[in-house]
Amino acid sequence: MDLSIIIVNYKTKAITGNCLKTIKASTDKLKKEVIVVDNGSADGSVEYLKQRFPWVKVVDGGGNLGFARGNNLGATIARGKYLWLLNSDTLIKPTTIQDLFKAVETNQAQIASCRLLNRDGTIQPQGGYLPTLGRLTAWMLFIDDLPLIKSIFPAYHVNRKSFFQKNQRPGWLAGTALWVKSDLYQKLSGLDKDIFMYAEDVEFCWRAAKPGISVYYFAKPSLTHLGQASGSSKGAILGEYRGLKYIYQKHFSLLNRLLLKLLLKTGAMLRWLVFGIILGNSVRKDIYAEAFKLA
Repeated sequence: MDLSIIIVNYKTKAITGNCLKTIKASTDKLKKEVIVVDNGSADGSVEYLKQRFPWVKVVDGGGNLGFARGNNLGATIARGKYLWLLNSDTLIKPTTIQDLFKAVETNQAQIASCRLLNRDGTIQPQGGYLPTLGRLTAWMLFIDDLPLIKSIFPAYHVNRKSFFQKNQRPGWLAGTALWVKSDLYQKLSGLDKDIFMYAEDVEFCWRAAKPGISVYYFAKPSLTHLGQASGSSKGAILGEYRGLKYIYQKHFSLLNRLLLKLLLKTGAMLRWLVFGIILGNSVRKDIYAEAFKLA
């Protein structure tokens, strides 16, 4: 079998259903399977999906496993040469799967993703370069937002839409639509089960980089990512803080962990001041006050 598409569902049965409809409409000729892992939605998702999409393997996770463990569960029953970890709030085009498969095979890529689009068709930035202390310093201090620097600096978060208009080799890509060769996924023991949600994609790509596995971004294949249907802005910000702390706890020395803590606190304080006080955004003010404590 060529491809196993794994989707984690958590209280998004209608959104997941729309994603499945676009997969069904795909014009690819691959031998593929679709696996939906339900993370204890308790809203009738399992029955809903089984009834309306009998061609999909629906797995009841038995509770909210989180993004990493949910995908890992799906991977245990997957039979494809490749795994495609696909968010429930995505809509693929008829040619997305075939175009991405061709790009992966041509470049012998083991980890890849494609262009993400917003609802209005504009490019949605994703990924960047691995979170070294230098890159995190530039991010936390807004240095990589400066006009000249951001055009040449390999930032932790690349936000330049022009970057995503051509093929790239970044350090990591979002788990939104992460395509991974199955044997590599198994070799690396999948996503880190101790990360509930956010930064598991960064950590996975970090482990893959150690033996020299490159990450490929392909600009031609594309899909629409609806965005915050599966996660909140607050959840994303705090989740990333937790994820970075975990990555440094797992892979770095005590000194580096202390420096990361200083950077995260400094970044949270600056954002609290800029967004919360100067710009008067009370929501951001509360989020970054919590992020400061979390750091």
